[in-house]
Amino acid sequence: MDPTGATLDAAFWLTTGAILALLILSGFFSGSETALTAASRGKLRARAEKGDKGAERALAITEDNERLIGSVLLGNNLVNILAASLATALFTRLFGQNGVALATLVMTLLVLIFAEVLPKTYAITNAEIAASRVAPVITLVIRAFSPLVAAVRFLVRGILSLFGVKTDPDSHILAVREEIAGALYLGQSEGVVEKEDRDRILGALDLGERAVEEIMLHRSQIEMIDSSSEPQAILDQCLQSRHTRLPVFKDDPDNIIGVVHAKDLLRAMHKLVLGRGGTPSALRNFDVVSVAMKPYFVPETTTLDDQMRQFLRMRTHFALVVDEYGTLQGLITLEDILEEIVGEITDEFDPEAEHSLRRSDDNQLIVDGAMTIRDLNRATDWALPDDAANTIAGLVIHEAQMIPKVNQVFNFHGFRFEVIARKDNRITKLKIRKL
Repeated sequence: MDPTGATLDAAFWLTTGAILALLILSGFFSGSETALTAASRGKLRARAEKGDKGAERALAITEDNERLIGSVLLGNNLVNILAASLATALFTRLFGQNGVALATLVMTLLVLIFAEVLPKTYAITNAEIAASRVAPVITLVIRAFSPLVAAVRFLVRGILSLFGVKTDPDSHILAVREEIAGALYLGQSEGVVEKEDRDRILGALDLGERAVEEIMLHRSQIEMIDSSSEPQAILDQCLQSRHTRLPVFKDDPDNIIGVVHAKDLLRAMHKLVLGRGGTPSALRNFDVVSVAMKPYFVPETTTLDDQMRQFLRMRTHFALVVDEYGTLQGLITLEDILEEIVGEITDEFDPEAEHSLRRSDDNQLIVDGAMTIRDLNRATDWALPDDAANTIAGLVIHEAQMIPKVNQVFNFHGFRFEVIARKDNRITKLKIRKL
């Protein structure tokens, strides 16, 4: 037996085995990268809370995506380059100069199929399971490559800084809210998520970014009680009002001295007139301030999320909104905030839903000018901007740079706006259609 032939045979099989092992490692790194970046952190958190140690480690290593990806890519490139070098040496020995081209072709096919497409397809299909399984090994890889990865990160940031690019290693590629919103819109477009469910979830997510001034009832629409009015007149006003809580002012509507609940008012008046020793004439001396609750004022810049928490903590549903100078701007209730999540809430005392939409004979939308842009967008799936104004009337005035007259027509943002009703300087009704 020829010793040289035996040595060549042994070297051939050893090299072939090493190439196959390196391809398996390459597939592991590729699949791990895909699994750990595609896995839902919410699902991993749920698995970790059930005692899955792998999911817990996956959550830990995905906190720093830059270090994770750097370590995995370093390992992947090392094994790919080494496999390609061994294959080139092997094929050159077997086929001479033609071995280089043949090694390139064979290794490209092997890496593409078995080290890229196959493991990544599995990882995408079973992202959370794969991430939990590979996390312990990848943790060791990150620790082993940590010094080299740190040096590479420093070099990369230095190069990027030369071009004015600032990097933030703690920032996520997508904000959590944007990620949830994107998933909801995608689910709704595919018919998996109902539009109403999407709007409710997005409405709840938006509470922390919106202020009470955006949804408050403007001061011009607030129904108030004059403390100097006759008790009979106050009683008539409360009975005719569809609101259960009414602010009480003294001398000036800006001087709010209390808030009266209709039940407290009726109970006190009933005691004076029909209670023990009560007489109808006793009602003349009734002081509405005696049953008024202390007014609760909030700044107009308070976020809806904070205000809802305050309502729940204080066990109240009613607040008066003031500006930085303490001037009354409007009022807000817990119901107003809840409507931003679940939509318009009406009861038997509402003659009709506020800001309702209806179609005109020419198939255009007739909209209340006080309707918020957000509510219109939610109802129609439009995308009118709400950064410059809160209401539809405010948007028209902002774009027109004037207070329009009745029958004036404006085209902007891809829509046609026609003013069909106006009271004083307020636009009360508009007709809108998409161009």
